Amino acid sequence: MNPRVVLVIAGLTIREITRRRIIWVLAGLSVVSVALVGWGVHQLVSMSSGNGITDAELQLGVSQVLILIAFMFSFVLAMSAAFLAAPAIASDVETGTVLAMLARPMHRADLIVGRWLGLGLIVAVYAAGSGLLAIGVVGLVTGYSPPSMQLALAYLAFQAVAVMTAALALGSRLPGIAAGAITVVLFGLGWFTGVLGAVATAFGTDQLSGVGSVYRLLFPTDGLWRGVIYGLEPAAAVLATRIAGRVAEANPFYADAPPSSAFIVWCVVWVLGVLALGAWLFRRREL
Repeated sequence: MNPRVVLVIAGLTIREITRRRIIWVLAGLSVVSVALVGWGVHQLVSMSSGNGITDAELQLGVSQVLILIAFMFSFVLAMSAAFLAAPAIASDVETGTVLAMLARPMHRADLIVGRWLGLGLIVAVYAAGSGLLAIGVVGLVTGYSPPSMQLALAYLAFQAVAVMTAALALGSRLPGIAAGAITVVLFGLGWFTGVLGAVATAFGTDQLSGVGSVYRLLFPTDGLWRGVIYGLEPAAAVLATRIAGRVAEANPFYADAPPSSAFIVWCVVWVLGVLALGAWLFRRREL
């Protein structure tokens, strides 16, 4: 693999997506969405202030609204990452562009890694930038600031990169639409099994609680989402949930601890492994 070629492909990928105005469309939608969110949260705070709500209760409520916003944005981000990355290789194969590119002194792995690097930078910057904008607007109208904002944004970007990597790997072998659809379904199943595992743990069903843990290793997006929740959730919410008992832990918008260091290492290994698998599948594909 040639690092220089990889960087050239990454730059071309960023330039291509910028030329298609995809970034500008996503950025515009994010600005409109954040503006509506800011207006809604401002109305919530204004109407609640005269109803005997304390500042602590108000901040707790705002934190839950912010987590809900992050949850909806994570799905939008996952779909955007999936359908952005899935055709990155598939469309080159379908149009025959890849034949002209590989006629130069370039390996197929260079193309895969270059596409991944360029798309990863776009997805990570978009995730962190949009998340920072939403948190900033909520903080401006309510005065609430998450305890670990940087941590939440990092996990959100990592989650998006993981989804993008899976879509790119599938797209190296499958048509773009099929690869994107499969990736979105896998992401949704990850969230479902995570909720199922949390409910099973709260109810003491150990046999079923392992389902979420196993799937989290196979597709780790739900584990990274727990890190987003932990970064946005104030200490008061964690304490209140612990006092409420184990049933309260079934709440899908609750996390009393960030992902472990071992899990983060596994996520890095998973991303690199899926990328290597995509390169291997592309190398064996007939063009």
